[in-house]
Amino acid sequence: MAEIGVHARAMAGLPEDHAAIPVWNSEDWYFEDFVIGDRIRSIRRTIAEGESMLFNSLVMDHHPYVSDETFAREDGVFGRRLVAGAFVFSLGLGLAATNCLNSFSYGYDGLRFIKPVFIGDTIYTIRENLSKEVHNETMGKLKVSYSVYKGEGELVLYAEHLLTALYRDPAPFAAEARAKMAAKEKSRA
Repeated sequence: MAEIGVHARAMAGLPEDHAAIPVWNSEDWYFEDFVIGDRIRSIRRTIAEGESMLFNSLVMDHHPYVSDETFAREDGVFGRRLVAGAFVFSLGLGLAATNCLNSFSYGYDGLRFIKPVFIGDTIYTIRENLSKEVHNETMGKLKVSYSVYKGEGELVLYAEHLLTALYRDPAPFAAEARAKMAAKEKSRA
């Protein structure tokens, strides 16, 4: 199993002895290092009103459920203000995101806002490696899930993140990658 946050990587402009020190949360994993079923859990994080409103302002989300206390309390379905789902998504992924220097975001599938999150709620995330497959001659494709919970384990958000990761050694994947590309070209014809 690859360990999180323990990989050193040379970086331009650093003395050699500094570059040898592992960079926190900056992994040097390759496609081959991702193990299906591996999971990590984040620390917990309480969502404050100020940051919620700042996010709403930055993205121009001023729906009454997220920005109007009187509406939310007196006319809203939940009786109090919600945290915008996009903010919960951003926080939830950020809590368990790794900064793998060899992987790149490809998109998201299956995003679901399962339960409401309110100002003052405390959330945490569990990330799990779900699958991996050959993508092309230089990179494989991975699917990881992000399950965001509040309180004592109430699931509030689920999403699957698709990402690509460089092969450490592309040779073992070359034939399958060429076959996939040929099949893709044939289907376009």
